[in-house]
Amino acid sequence: VQLQASGGGLVQAGDSLRVSCTISGRASSTDSFGWFRQAPGKEREFVAAIRWSSRSTYVEDSLKGRFTISRDNTRSTVDLQMNSLKPEDTAVYYCAAGGWIIMSQRSNPNLYSYWGRGTQVTVSS
Repeated sequence: VQLQASGGGLVQAGDSLRVSCTISGRASSTDSFGWFRQAPGKEREFVAAIRWSSRSTYVEDSLKGRFTISRDNTRSTVDLQMNSLKPEDTAVYYCAAGGWIIMSQRSNPNLYSYWGRGTQVTVSS
């Protein structure tokens, strides 16, 4: 499985941005996809996850209402729509993939087997 994140950039506070993870070589057993982010000097943190087969989603509580995750079978992408962006959302955003991961454990990065290179999102105040 190869993952390629794209769509990052420099935006202003309050703007929206969509980052995409393009997936290649996915087997049917690769069913869980997640987005994580890492700000300078901070640990990597969970953002959102989606199950490819059922489209069930899980968004970090603090980001609910602003961030939405979805998948597009035609484009083979997992997209993260980010609205009302804040300067504290500035980070490198990474997409990850793994097998079947139970919903309650989807925030654990150790359960994801595949990682793409990140895309930088910078939100100016």
